[in-house]
Amino acid sequence: MNLINKLFGQPLTSSEEEGQKIGVFSGVPSLGLDGLSSAAYGPEAALTILLPLGVLGLSYIGPITLIILALLTILYFSYRQTITAYPNGGGSYTVAHENLGIQWGLLAAAALMLDYTLTVAVGISAGVGALISAVPGLHRHTLMLCLAFLALITIVNLRGAREAGAIFALPTYLFVLSLGGVLVYGLFQVLGHGGHPHPVLMPPAIPKAVEGVSLWLLLRAFASGCTAMTGVEAVSNGVTIFADPVVKNAQRTLTVIVAILLVLLAGIAYLCHAYGIAAMDESKPGYQSVISLLLNAIVGRGGIYYVTLGSVLAVLVLSANTSYAGFPRLCRLVALDSYLPHVFALLGRRLVYTVGILFLTGLCAILLIAFKGITDKLIPLYAVGAFLAFTLSQTGMVMHWRRQAQEKNSKNKAGAGGALLINGLGAVCTALALGVILVAKFTAGAWITIIILPILMAVFYGVKRHYDAVTKQIGSPKPLDLIHNDPPIAVVPLGKWDMVSERALRFGIRLSPEVYAVYVKLPDVNGKDEEGEKKAQDLQAQWAEQVEKPAQAAGVPVPHLEILSSPYRKLTGPLSQYLRQLRLQYPDRMIAVIIPELIETRWWEWLLHNHRATALKANLLLLGDPSIVVINVPWYVEYGKPAGAGQ
Repeated sequence: MNLINKLFGQPLTSSEEEGQKIGVFSGVPSLGLDGLSSAAYGPEAALTILLPLGVLGLSYIGPITLIILALLTILYFSYRQTITAYPNGGGSYTVAHENLGIQWGLLAAAALMLDYTLTVAVGISAGVGALISAVPGLHRHTLMLCLAFLALITIVNLRGAREAGAIFALPTYLFVLSLGGVLVYGLFQVLGHGGHPHPVLMPPAIPKAVEGVSLWLLLRAFASGCTAMTGVEAVSNGVTIFADPVVKNAQRTLTVIVAILLVLLAGIAYLCHAYGIAAMDESKPGYQSVISLLLNAIVGRGGIYYVTLGSVLAVLVLSANTSYAGFPRLCRLVALDSYLPHVFALLGRRLVYTVGILFLTGLCAILLIAFKGITDKLIPLYAVGAFLAFTLSQTGMVMHWRRQAQEKNSKNKAGAGGALLINGLGAVCTALALGVILVAKFTAGAWITIIILPILMAVFYGVKRHYDAVTKQIGSPKPLDLIHNDPPIAVVPLGKWDMVSERALRFGIRLSPEVYAVYVKLPDVNGKDEEGEKKAQDLQAQWAEQVEKPAQAAGVPVPHLEILSSPYRKLTGPLSQYLRQLRLQYPDRMIAVIIPELIETRWWEWLLHNHRATALKANLLLLGDPSIVVINVPWYVEYGKPAGAGQ
C-alpha cells in the first residue's frame, strides 16, 4: 500500500473533488497539449505527402496551411458556443445524443474514442521521433521508448487531474516560449535577408520530383495536415474539470490554445518554405523531424536547439494527457447511459475514472506495438474520428440553436440565429474536410476506421441489450417470498482436517442443522489408490475423534462426512455430481457450499499456494444453479499469534 501511495498519491475523499478543479493556467496543459503538440507533426504530415513534388512541394505548404487555419478559426468560434450552451460538458456525444438522437450520439462517441486512442499513440510516437532526431542511436529502441512513456503518462494521470495539470505546466509553457521564440527569431532572419535567410546548418537536399502536381496529391496533403486540428474539441468535452466561473475559464482556455496553435502553425509553414525544409522518411536511419531541421537551420545545434527540441519531445509525449482527460469522461457518460460497462462510471482513489484510464492505456499499447511506434504509419488512421466528431457536434449544435429560436420563452432566442449560422458553417466545413480526409486517406489506412466504428457501435448496443435484459429480469420487485424458507443444506468441501476446515465447519453448523463435509479422494502421482485411500482412512479416524464426539457432547446435530472418488484427479467433477444428487433429494431447499480458504496477508505469499478454493468457487458459480449459494470462510495467515487466535 505504501508503494501505491507513493506512485499514485494518497486516496482522496469525495468532498475533496472541488479542490481538484483547475483554472486557465492548468487548463492549457491539461486539455491543450493535444492541440498545441499537433504543430510539431501536422505540418510534417502535409510535407511528407508533398515530398514527391520535390522543391515545388514547398510552395504549396503555405496555401494548404492557410486553409487549415481558416477551418481552425471556424471551429474555435463554434466550440465557444458549445461551451456556453453546455456548461456541464458539451462533448460530441452529449450534443449529438441530445439533438440528433442516440444512434448519432453513439457514432460520435465511437469516433471520439478512436480519435483519443490515436492521439495518445501519435503523440507518443512523434515525441519519440523527436528524441531520435536528437539522439539517432536510440532509433532501434523506438517501440520500447514509446511504451515507457505510455506507462509514465498513465501513472501521472492516475494521480489526479489537478496534479497532472501542474506536472505538465512547465514543459507546456517551455515549449510555447522556446519554439515561439525560435520562430520569431527565424522570421526576423527571413525579413532581414530579403526572404532568403542563411541557414546555420544546411538542411538535407530535397529529393528530385518524381511526381507532378495533381489535385489528388494536394487533397491528400490537406487531409494529413488536418491532423493539426485534432484536440480542439477537448475543452468542450472537459468543461466540468474547471473551477468557477466554469464557462469563462473554459472559453479562456480554448482561446489561449487556439491562438498559440494558429501562430505556431503559420510560423512553421512559412519558415519551412523560406529555409527550404522538407520532410524525411521516419523509418530510415538518420531521420530528423521537420522541427529538428527547422531548429538546425535557424539556431544551429547548440543549447537552444536541445532545450527547444527537449520541450517539443516533452509536449509531444505529454499530449496524450488531453486524451487521458477526455477519454475516461466520455466513457463515463456512455456508461451512465448503459452503453458501456458501469464500472467506467466509477471514480477511483484519486477522483479520476481509473478504469477508463487503464483501458485507454491498453488500447494505445496495442496500437504502438502493432505499428512499431512509427508516426507515419499511424497518421493515415488519424483525424477521421476527430472530424466525424466535429461534424456531428456542429450539426447537433445547429439543431440546438434551431430549437432555441423556435421556443417562445427561450432566454437565448435573440442570439440563436447568429449562433446557428456559426455552427452551421462549422458543420459544413468539417463535413467537407471529413469527406476529403476519407477519400484521400482511404487506401492508406483510413478504411480500418470505417470497419472499427461499426464494431464499436455493435459493442455499445450489445452492452445496452445486456443491461436491459438484466433490468427486465430483476427490476420488477415483488413481496418477500417466505415459502420453502427452511435452513439450507450446508456442504463443506475439505482438503484435510486442519484449522481452516474446522472454522468453515463451525460456520456450517451455525448455519444449518444438516451439514455434509465432502472429501474428494484422489489417486497418487502413479495413478494408484493406496495413498488416497490411506488419507481418507486417516480423515475418518480424525472425524470420529475431533468432530463427532465434540458435536455429540455439545448436543448439536453431527455433521456427515462424505468421501468421494475422483479417477480423473479432479475436485470439481465429483463435487458437482454430489450437489446434483442433493438437489434431487432436497428439491425445495437451498444448498450452501461453504468453502474454507487460506488468505495470504503478504502479496508474495499468494504465489506460494495453489488457490483451489478460487477455482472451486468459479466452477460452482458457472453451474448456473440458482439453488446453490457459495459462501467463503477465510482463514488469514498471520504471524506472531498462537494457532486459531482471533479467527
